[in-house]
Amino acid sequence: MNGAESLVRTLVNSGVEVCFSNPGTSEMHFVAALDKVDGMRAILGLFEGAVTGMADGYGRMAEKPAATLLHLGPGLANGLANLHNARRAQTPLVNIVGDHATYHAQYDAPLASDIAGFARPVSGWVHSSTSPKTVAADGARAVQAARSAPGQVATLILPADTAWLEAEHAADALPVPAPAAVSTNAVDRAAKALANGKKTAILVRGAALKEKGLVAAGRIAAKSGARIMCDTFAPRLQRGAGRVAIERIPYFAEQIVEALKDVEQLILVGAKPPVSFFAYPGKPSWCTPEGADILYLAHGHEDGTAALEAVAEAIGAPKEPANVAPLQKPDLPKAGASFDQFTIGQIVGHFLPENAVISDEAATSGIGSMIATATAAPHDHLSLTGGSIGQGLPLATGAAVACPDRKTVCLHGDGGAMYTLQALWTQAREKLDVTTVIFANRSYAILNVELMRVGAENPGPKALSMLDLHNPELNWASIGKGMGVESTRVETVEDFIDAFSSAMKQKGPRLIEVML
Repeated sequence: MNGAESLVRTLVNSGVEVCFSNPGTSEMHFVAALDKVDGMRAILGLFEGAVTGMADGYGRMAEKPAATLLHLGPGLANGLANLHNARRAQTPLVNIVGDHATYHAQYDAPLASDIAGFARPVSGWVHSSTSPKTVAADGARAVQAARSAPGQVATLILPADTAWLEAEHAADALPVPAPAAVSTNAVDRAAKALANGKKTAILVRGAALKEKGLVAAGRIAAKSGARIMCDTFAPRLQRGAGRVAIERIPYFAEQIVEALKDVEQLILVGAKPPVSFFAYPGKPSWCTPEGADILYLAHGHEDGTAALEAVAEAIGAPKEPANVAPLQKPDLPKAGASFDQFTIGQIVGHFLPENAVISDEAATSGIGSMIATATAAPHDHLSLTGGSIGQGLPLATGAAVACPDRKTVCLHGDGGAMYTLQALWTQAREKLDVTTVIFANRSYAILNVELMRVGAENPGPKALSMLDLHNPELNWASIGKGMGVESTRVETVEDFIDAFSSAMKQKGPRLIEVML
């Protein structure tokens, strides 16, 4: 057994079942080991940014890490944008990054780089193996680190000689500590605050945004009248019929300030106080009202769901939560209705199957679908957590690998989708059940908004051309077909009804280009 085989066996022993990969020469022994070890599914991505985004989507839905296999520093660097998003999502993820053989490093070969330096900004744990006899133990530690609450990116650097030289054996899985229990003092402080008559909002993030945590939060709301909220871009939110509806923090700074203006105390559950996404001239960055009390009920590494349940019991909350969304599928728009994001959202909400997964990077075209799916069939909603665009397609791909029996729907702007369009090829290769809706407005529309908001005056043709996607015009139906995905372009409500309803009844990858 060589070091690479000992590592693959250790990953499997530790519960890692999928490796999203874009390998090179230094990783060939790991690639060869995949045929010697049962239990590891290998999935090829054609760009590292797609690979890391797939691992993020898998980790959010499987609630355990996938591995990535990346080629040296440049390969890791190509994947950094979606590793940034994964870090912000607190997704468990294990990067395996090949490196030159230890004795080759002295020669400063063309691909030599500071791999650890690339990895540190997006990783909670970084280590480089120094011997084939320690690779297995290093792999077990990487998985343990990735799975430590609330979840993080762990990067293991694997020099080529530590992969090809003889190893002793695989390592067993290391214990994964459960999320820490919140203190009774934190529960008592929150319970007392909820009884003091002040206007209160509870901002929730992480695992507490799944059904059990939402029920506890809804019980607290039923008793206290507190508002239950989540971040603008929550990593994973369970929503739709039968789930406790939750307010989403708005995107723009002045909207956040307006939404929170009456809040006198803010209780945080795995979340941070809301801030503006960017700085703007004359607008606030810190958006919690001045003078509002901020209480931490649960930090990110603590069990937010148990904390909410404890508070619910402490205040004598009823068993039934408030704000449960009814099942109320949107009506289909009438023939000849305007073809825009709102009628598209109605159609998505109407046909969305139960327990679907929505990967949402629709950006400025996403409001309609967000509104229309609030009372649609119950589903999971995955957001662009770190703001680095090009996440939606690979995120949907990884989610579909994690949940093969659930329909995955990707809602994506045309500009952002161009960053990681290679994910479509992987969807076709793996026959994944993903329906992608491309909102084709031929523009970086959000940047047109931001151009005005930052105070840039009188933009001219050069500036405006930087935000425009005409000349030449993208053709997503052709792009999808070229990647092996059944694809169509629609321009009317009737055509989208036919295309989307058909996709929801069938399995396999589909792409619908919506001409706005």
